[in-house]
Amino acid sequence: MLAPLALAALAVPAGAQNDTMTPMAIPPQPNAIKLGTGPLAGAKVAESWHSQYGSSFARNVTEATLMPFLPDPGKATGAAAIVAPGGGFVTLSMENEGWDVAKALAKEGVAAFVLKYRLNQSPASLAEYADSMRRPRSGPPPGGSSAGGQAFAGLKPQLEDARAAFALVRSRAGQWGIDPDRIGMIGFSAGAMLTMTTEYAVADAKPAFLGDIYGPMGTVDVPTDAPPLFVAVAADDPLFGNAGFGIVESWRKAGRPVEFHFYEQGGHGFGMYPKTTTSTGWFAAFSSWLRMHGFLDRKH
Repeated sequence: MLAPLALAALAVPAGAQNDTMTPMAIPPQPNAIKLGTGPLAGAKVAESWHSQYGSSFARNVTEATLMPFLPDPGKATGAAAIVAPGGGFVTLSMENEGWDVAKALAKEGVAAFVLKYRLNQSPASLAEYADSMRRPRSGPPPGGSSAGGQAFAGLKPQLEDARAAFALVRSRAGQWGIDPDRIGMIGFSAGAMLTMTTEYAVADAKPAFLGDIYGPMGTVDVPTDAPPLFVAVAADDPLFGNAGFGIVESWRKAGRPVEFHFYEQGGHGFGMYPKTTTSTGWFAAFSSWLRMHGFLDRKH
């Protein structure tokens, strides 16, 4: 599996502009709820943020939070989703793969919660971090594991954060108008790894649906009660475009519901960026898929 920094270095949205990392103040997050799983053991570098590709990124997150994006009560369906941004476990694409996704879900009536999970430490200096991203790296792309996610056993803090996120949403389901049995999870790149590993390794999470957006494509052991899975990846993705379709085949062999979108172009990290490639349509497809499975139907 590629090192986290290598994964982050390759997670560049195709055709993206403004690739210079620019320091920025930590934005106000008044609604963010601390999950109580931190602080990250042994952390010495404080959280910092930067802008890149016209979006906002967090680094050195040592305390996990969950930020709610609730739908208009008149449109709320009772369904919810934990949103896990990507960034190679050293940074988080908070805007493109977090807030923007959550806002779009809320418009569809789905309560969305952006998980700012704890990260592996990286240099405090943004210049040093940027330099580390430019260094050549090699190794096989991360895929999956027939051991059912054991390849990602090093994600202990992040899995604790995911578990706490599901527990928090369920504990406030009545307050937020959520059906505790209709809470899913969607992740991007490293966040997709976390999403899938949550299904494999966190017994009490029990996501109602899964979204794996340009994440691991390798073969996995599928739980007998695995929820519906939505997968989207681009053929020109430098990480997963040539990794085969093992995870899709695994879900099919297990007789579990799966939908797969293999876009001709899009690169890695396309997220909610507006682009001319058909990969931009992934969210509309995901929304239609949620509707097909009844998650956009209002439940009372």
